[in-house]
Amino acid sequence: MERSLTLIALFAALVAALGLIAPITMGFGVPITAQSMGIMLCGTILGAKRGGLAALLFVGLVALGLPLLAGGRGGLGMFATGSAGYLVGYVLGAYVTGLVMENLRSLPIGPAAGVAAVTGGLIVVHLCGVLGFMIVLDLDLRQAIVTDSAFIPGDFIKAVIAAIITAGIARARPASLLSRA
Repeated sequence: MERSLTLIALFAALVAALGLIAPITMGFGVPITAQSMGIMLCGTILGAKRGGLAALLFVGLVALGLPLLAGGRGGLGMFATGSAGYLVGYVLGAYVTGLVMENLRSLPIGPAAGVAAVTGGLIVVHLCGVLGFMIVLDLDLRQAIVTDSAFIPGDFIKAVIAAIITAGIARARPASLLSRA
C-alpha cells in the first residue's frame, strides 16, 4: 500500500516535471507539451489503477491551483479553456493505457507499451480533447477534429518514446513494471 502511494505521487510529480519543458502554444491556446508522455508512462509502467490515480492526483492538484501545467498554469479556470478535454482525458487515458498494457501480456513489452500508449495516451486523450473543444470552444465536430489533429504527430512520437522507456525499465528493473506484475 505504502509503495503504491509513493509511486502514484512520484508519477504525478513526473507529469508535473515534464511540464517544465518549454511548451509550444497553438493559436487556440492549447500548448504542445511533454506532459502527455508522462500520462502514457503512468499507464505503461504503473498499470490501470495506479496510473489512473497518478493522473487523477496530477489533475486534482492542477484544479486546486498548483501551477503544474506547462507554462506554469493551474487552477479551476483551466477547465474552462481548450485544455479542459485533455485534462479529463489524462485520467481516462492513463487508466486505459494501463488496462491495455495489463491485457497484452502475450506481446513483448516494447510493442505492448506502444499499442497501450497509442490506445490510451493518444486515442482516448484525443477523443476527450475533441469533446472538450466542442463543449468549451463551441466548435462543431469537424472543426474540433481539425483543431485536435495538430497534436497527433507529436503525440505519436511521444507514444513511441514511452514504449522505448517502458521497455528499458523492464530490462533494467523488471520488478518495477507494475503493469505486468
